[in-house]
Amino acid sequence: MMVPFRRKKSNKQFPVKVCTFDSELEFHLEHRATGRYLFELICRTIGLRETWYFGLQFEDSKGNLSWLKMDKKVQDQSVHMTNGSCMFIFLAKFFPENVAEELVQEVTQHLFFLQIKQAILSMDVYCPPEASVLLASYAVQAKYGDYDEAVCKPGMLISENLLPQRVIDQYQMTPQMWEERIKTWYADHRGMSRDEAEMEYLKIAQDLDMFGVNYFPITNKKNTEVWLGVTALGLNIYNKENKLLPVTTFQWNEILHISFDDRKFVVKTNDSKSPKPVIFYSQKLRINKLILDLCVGNHDLYMKRRKPDTMEIQQMKAQAKEEKQRRQVERNKLTREKQLREAAEREKAAMEQRLMQLQEEMRAANEALHRSEEAAELLAEKNRLAEEEAMLLSHKAQEVEQEINRMRMTARKTEEEKMYLERKTQEAELLTARMMEESRKRALEADKLKNELIHARVAEKEAKEKLLNFLSRTSTESILITPSSSPESPMHEMHSYDLLADGDMEQLSLEIEKER
Repeated sequence: MMVPFRRKKSNKQFPVKVCTFDSELEFHLEHRATGRYLFELICRTIGLRETWYFGLQFEDSKGNLSWLKMDKKVQDQSVHMTNGSCMFIFLAKFFPENVAEELVQEVTQHLFFLQIKQAILSMDVYCPPEASVLLASYAVQAKYGDYDEAVCKPGMLISENLLPQRVIDQYQMTPQMWEERIKTWYADHRGMSRDEAEMEYLKIAQDLDMFGVNYFPITNKKNTEVWLGVTALGLNIYNKENKLLPVTTFQWNEILHISFDDRKFVVKTNDSKSPKPVIFYSQKLRINKLILDLCVGNHDLYMKRRKPDTMEIQQMKAQAKEEKQRRQVERNKLTREKQLREAAEREKAAMEQRLMQLQEEMRAANEALHRSEEAAELLAEKNRLAEEEAMLLSHKAQEVEQEINRMRMTARKTEEEKMYLERKTQEAELLTARMMEESRKRALEADKLKNELIHARVAEKEAKEKLLNFLSRTSTESILITPSSSPESPMHEMHSYDLLADGDMEQLSLEIEKER
């Protein structure tokens, strides 16, 4: 029997990228893969069981944001390709009424925490300043754990995106001031685990007016622009200028039927006072389809919450409870171990401190001993030097004593010499006095002799004059002698003259000598 020909299985696949707020997943799907297949593949990959809250959002070929339909093939939904891959964002499509009671898995809480935090920081959800600071402190606790001053240095939180820009611009505060306010709350969360901090964050966030609301611009019958908000509890109508306080609210249990016809959207309620349906108009048919999809999903979850939990949910809650108890036991154990470790570290630090003190004391004692030894050596050296100095002083004292004796002897000699000199001085003074007197006398005699000399010179001059006169007379008389005289006569007369002249000169010399 011939085996019928079978078409060969196609191996063609296309790449898919899925982004969450903390990771990016990549898959390769077959061409006939549906949206449900991709969604379940992602949920299995991240370990998510509470799948009914989430969906896959994408940008279609026209640039509009859409939710991936589960029953249609992925490639039939006009997904925009980016770098050759189909891009999807894994987001919470529906929100719980009470996060603490409904969110069971930790991964579910974490995904909601990341999405709500991003919505608050991007200002898609309005948050008051005080609540923003408190939420920021829980976000820091979830990221860094317990506050540690040694780790949380000044400026560490400034670089973190923790507050909406609207809040920062509203107050004239520096980043350091905001950081200190966040740290004040952050320090109070000691002992809180990551999932507990994220749950506290969600508990505060769910009380915000814009939490879990999907807004759509619509117009009413009067062609007035308003906002339609789809929430977990029902439909809200807001004024165009205020997205916080709804002017009209329709609970899901009050709504009987929802439908749309092109851009017209009709809501029928069970209000007996107003039996007419509520009609409004959207801008595009695509928006009405999205509104209806969200209304159906939120209504189903609303009714599901008011029914007994299914076996799956009961099992999940039981497992989550056991997991929480187990984690609590582990946390208590870790806390106890941490306390013991901290106590041991404190004791170790105290012992190290004590050891350091003892080492310091030992070092100080060694230094003191070393100083004492050095002091002893110095004292010994000083003693030796003192002895040497004493010996030197003794020698010097002896030398000084000898010098004193010499000086005494010299002094005695000097005294004797002094007396001798005084005696000599007195004698010299007497001699000087005598000599002065003698000099005075001699001066008087010299004056007298001078006068006598003057008189003698005068007399000498007179004598010379007399002599000249005498000689001239004698010469005249000799000339008058007769020529017949013998030759010996003139010689005799000359001889006589010479005698007379010599006698006069001798007498004159004696007189002059006497004058002298």
